Amino acid sequence: MGVRLKSDTTLSSTDAEWILAHVLGVTRSELALRREPLSPAQLAHVDELAARRAKGEPLQYVLGRWGFRRLDLLVDRRALIPRPETERVVERCLALLTGQEAPRVVDVGTGSGAIALAIADEHPGARVTGIDASREALALAHENAHRTGISIELLEHDVCDGLPGAGWDLVVSNPPYIPLEELGTLEPEVVEWEPDLALVARGQTEALVRAAATGLRHGGALVVETSERGAEPLALLLAEQGFVDVRTTRDLAGRDRVVEGRLAK
Repeated sequence: MGVRLKSDTTLSSTDAEWILAHVLGVTRSELALRREPLSPAQLAHVDELAARRAKGEPLQYVLGRWGFRRLDLLVDRRALIPRPETERVVERCLALLTGQEAPRVVDVGTGSGAIALAIADEHPGARVTGIDASREALALAHENAHRTGISIELLEHDVCDGLPGAGWDLVVSNPPYIPLEELGTLEPEVVEWEPDLALVARGQTEALVRAAATGLRHGGALVVETSERGAEPLALLLAEQGFVDVRTTRDLAGRDRVVEGRLAK
């Protein structure tokens, strides 16, 4: 089915399909099966969302929700948009937790709660805690926990102060890893819309590795997302802090993006 947007609103066909499907409450593949015209209220809603997207607001924020693995999550400017690269982080966490009935997991910088909720969803025995220094992000994570019906613990806590408690079986994080001087190389819809606190590296990764080295049980694992350029230095840092079996996993584009290791026994 087709829809005519206001003359001053220009969108890609993909964005238009996402917005139209969202307003109609159907999937993009189901759009072709619809023949009935949109109501005036639906047309007004489409135009409103299209205008927001045309001004550069990320599509995910415009829609207010986005899929992450098996979950449909609320997303807005309080936290980073969940991305496919981060799904690889969850894959590695689940692999490392294989055979553990009730592992204790802490997601550092939980943001929307995507990683924490996905692990709890796919490893029902896991006892998962999400921490974040942002009260606003934690509020969003609480909303997603309620939305999905998945039980996780959420705490306001800064990893620069260490981890809450000790003896964790797994520490996972997608920390801020963009150097301040490289912020201008990102797309405007990232820099202008997603939270600076979750984007810009200010020593959080180094603090995370140090905290994990003291907060994990011996043999426990650390899994961290980083940039392609940051993967090798991060792997070296893990080795320096007493981690063994350090390895790097590539994302779907073949870039080194996920670094992991186990704390030596």
